[in-house]
Amino acid sequence: MSRVERDDPVLLLREDLRGFAGYRSARMEASQGQVWLNANEACTRADEDDDDALRRYPAPQAEALVDALAALYACAPSQLLVGRGSDEAIDLLVRAFCVPGRDAVLATPPVFGMYAVCARLQGARLVDVPLLEEADDFRVDFAAVGDAAIAQRAKLVFLCSPGNPAGGPLPAGEVLALAQRLAGRAIVVVDEAYIEYADQLSLTGEVQGRRNLAVLRTLSKAHALAGARIGCVIGDPQLVAALRRCQAPYPVSAPSAACALAALRPNALAATRARIVATRHARDALRSALSTVPGVRRVHPSQANFLLVRFDTPDAAGAAFHRLLDAGIVVRDMRAQPRLDDALRITVGTGADNARLLLALRGGAA
Repeated sequence: MSRVERDDPVLLLREDLRGFAGYRSARMEASQGQVWLNANEACTRADEDDDDALRRYPAPQAEALVDALAALYACAPSQLLVGRGSDEAIDLLVRAFCVPGRDAVLATPPVFGMYAVCARLQGARLVDVPLLEEADDFRVDFAAVGDAAIAQRAKLVFLCSPGNPAGGPLPAGEVLALAQRLAGRAIVVVDEAYIEYADQLSLTGEVQGRRNLAVLRTLSKAHALAGARIGCVIGDPQLVAALRRCQAPYPVSAPSAACALAALRPNALAATRARIVATRHARDALRSALSTVPGVRRVHPSQANFLLVRFDTPDAAGAAFHRLLDAGIVVRDMRAQPRLDDALRITVGTGADNARLLLALRGGAA
């Protein structure tokens, strides 16, 4: 067997899914139809102003949206699968690659909780390789991740860059070296939900030729489309095809696809770039201001649109959380997370939001 054949990601799929054809929906039939009588849809529109976007089932993968996202992320359309945010991609990966009760998923806590949730729902073993906390930030122990993935026979290794909740980016060279080390053994999945706010480039351009590297992207954050639920996984075409066979027939509604396409037009992308610059400036200013708040002992450097704030004690973090709630301000309570019993995660808001937050933390009336 050649190296290319050995590294085929399909060989890491659950054995019972390698020949799985999936569900063939009505919208997969010939696209040149003019009278559609194959999907049992209503024969008339619910609203005369509707252009059939709601009466008809949407395309399984909206071609125009796939093409637009592929252009945005500089990949081939065959390398990209659109779904309901990054969450669906995480779930699909775990279901497609992990046999319940046998296979493992590796994560690096403290980190985004959906990797562990999807592993548990699938009955996959969860292997934790905790982040190292050094100086002012967390970092991934790539040697330990590789060792554990091999020893525990992990099928999927989830990494987050920039990290959630700390906000630090991962060094691209070490991620690619890990993917090389685990070729033929595991899929390395890099969640780049916040990459637009970071100084470093996305790894989407590195997927070509690295068959066990997959990258998650989303329009929920920088593109301000969290309500539309548009995300994608970018990877080897055979991996993408396998995930598509495991996906529900109509993952993205026609109105959501239309919103996404509008957000990818040149003028909208220009507005997104301006919003990213403004958010980065606001993030850095907020970090400086939070560092002067009594009771705050550390604000982690972040390349995302949030800040991980550490307080002098767990009680101080709890008091701050409830003080903010009393002022009508909701932040993310991280105290139940490992090694974060003194922490809150705070999203960068508008100028008015941030000023109100700081006033409440300092004991003023919000």
